[in-house]
Amino acid sequence: MRKKKNTVVLALALASTALVTLSACSVPGEGTTSTSASKNTLLGIVTISATDSNNARVIQGATAAAKAAGWKVEVVDAAGSADQANTAMTNFVSKGAGMIFDLVFPATSLGAGLSAARNAGVPVATWGGGLATGVAMTTGDGAPFAEPSTKKLISDLAGGGSVLALTYRTGQVCRDRETLFDKMLASHPDITVSKNEVNIPGFLQDGSKYATAWLAGHPEGSGKLAIWGCWEDPTLGAISALKQLGRTDVLTYGINGSSTAIKAVQDGTLTSTVYEDGVKEGKTMFSTTQKAIKAGSGWKPKAVEVPGVLVTADNVAAFVASHPEALK
Repeated sequence: MRKKKNTVVLALALASTALVTLSACSVPGEGTTSTSASKNTLLGIVTISATDSNNARVIQGATAAAKAAGWKVEVVDAAGSADQANTAMTNFVSKGAGMIFDLVFPATSLGAGLSAARNAGVPVATWGGGLATGVAMTTGDGAPFAEPSTKKLISDLAGGGSVLALTYRTGQVCRDRETLFDKMLASHPDITVSKNEVNIPGFLQDGSKYATAWLAGHPEGSGKLAIWGCWEDPTLGAISALKQLGRTDVLTYGINGSSTAIKAVQDGTLTSTVYEDGVKEGKTMFSTTQKAIKAGSGWKPKAVEVPGVLVTADNVAAFVASHPEALK
């Protein structure tokens, strides 16, 4: 009788052990390789600014693609702080995210976040943040998007002029765009460049403030004048200053093609912008990172290009007809 009782106890113990083991194996996020990470269906997005329209478009595209694939999406607005971005990435790893997206923060400033993701086997994609160890893919929306806008500025200022450049060096996209801007302007010594760096948050206010100060030293009749932004929101802030001062003699240039910017081109207050299809980029980031997960150790990090479109008074009507979503 005692022997039979011990046998029953042993059987129950073995069954309990098997159940615990089975449960442990099914917990998401416990693996440390990209293969185990692929079993998780949480996409964590860390954005430099959730209020920026093009960041919002990328989030919209990535969210649509992720939800169509059965994934959940969580977004953290790091408000321009790399420290907050690193913390958010680490938290996403702790939550068992299957992939993490970085919007605009330079990959080189995300050491702690990338390290946590890499150790857990979670692939990271950056939107304009560049490639680094632990990054599976990036979008090439930095310098290439600055070229058509800067080229038009140079053409419009043929013969010489003065430019106020509104920059933002915390974001890799703006760093790359400013570098190209400098390179292109270097061969045009007849164009004088002044620079001010805006903040996130506060870029609209900074654009207005810096433009007001710059305009005080550049009155009407002082030659060809222009304001260039590494993305158009600071330029839109500058345009508000132009309106308050009644100045119509200053050309204005932006990059990204937000709905507000396209409308500003339509009404003639913005000389040009470069439309960036953020929704398509967000979807591309998700599909490409899925491929990276499936490829595992055989994946080679890559930069994916989504071309921009220069929008000016000459083509804005045709552009809007072809891209009605750009006004939304």
